[in-house]
Amino acid sequence: MTDRLSCIVTRTGDDGSTGLGDGSRVSKDSLRIIALGEVDELNSVLGVLLTEALPEEVIPWLQDVQHDLFDLGSELAVPGYCALTAEHVQGLDALVVFINDGLSPLKEFILPGGSRVAALAHQTRAVCRRAERAVVALAKEGAVTTMSGCYLNRLSDLLFVLARYFNQQLGVTDVMWRPKRKPG
Repeated sequence: MTDRLSCIVTRTGDDGSTGLGDGSRVSKDSLRIIALGEVDELNSVLGVLLTEALPEEVIPWLQDVQHDLFDLGSELAVPGYCALTAEHVQGLDALVVFINDGLSPLKEFILPGGSRVAALAHQTRAVCRRAERAVVALAKEGAVTTMSGCYLNRLSDLLFVLARYFNQQLGVTDVMWRPKRKPG
């Protein structure tokens, strides 16, 4: 493999545009670049989550997701390219069911928190939802595959159940939402 990224500073974006993988240039505030940036931020926040002491079985799951998110980024960077498939979404579906089956049923909404690692999983979930909204906005232009949005939607579900799983593994109670509570 040659040095693909040997020249990091190109100055070609100084005019407010950026190059796509197909050689075309678009404004840095285009829906495509916004979606790409949101997915990049999601992958970065997921990387922060992976620096925590996590249950061993979770690490390869999240590392696979990081690779999938990089693939999703390639879809966004190369118009017409498709990297994520229904199998990717089905894999997340299976993980959600597997993890959720070991959790106690929820009778109320929960707040982000409990343990640090659960709170980070919730933060990652919130960033995932933002990335999903950006991909949905881009999809209105017909510029991305439907699997992209499906993948992010399922990933946010996975991150939610993982947050609960982390609390359970640490013996920490989820923080229950108390509707109509008295102030103070």
